[in-house]
Amino acid sequence: MRTNIEIDDDLMAAAMAAGGFKTKKEAVEEGLRLVRRRKVYEGLLALRGKLQWDDSDEAWAHARTEEAEPFAVQEPKTSYAARDRRSAAPKAKPATSTKPATRARSKPR
Repeated sequence: MRTNIEIDDDLMAAAMAAGGFKTKKEAVEEGLRLVRRRKVYEGLLALRGKLQWDDSDEAWAHARTEEAEPFAVQEPKTSYAARDRRSAAPKAKPATSTKPATRARSKPR
């Protein structure tokens, strides 16, 4: 949305320098994102002390012990037999032409 507003030049320059923004639009959009994020944080802080975390559930305890175990990668077994190159049949050579080779002729001098 296009909006024309007057912004203090010193404030804009300080915000652009602090955030490393190249354009005024980037600085303003990031400022608006920060305001929106602050409202979300305020909502989370309002829940402080109202939620109870019950860590005694056996499933959570089991999940934590599984996380501690290192993961192992198991390679799948191949579904094909590997060929031994020495015992494999020799490859057929490409057929050669029976036509005599032509030579480049030079012009007589």
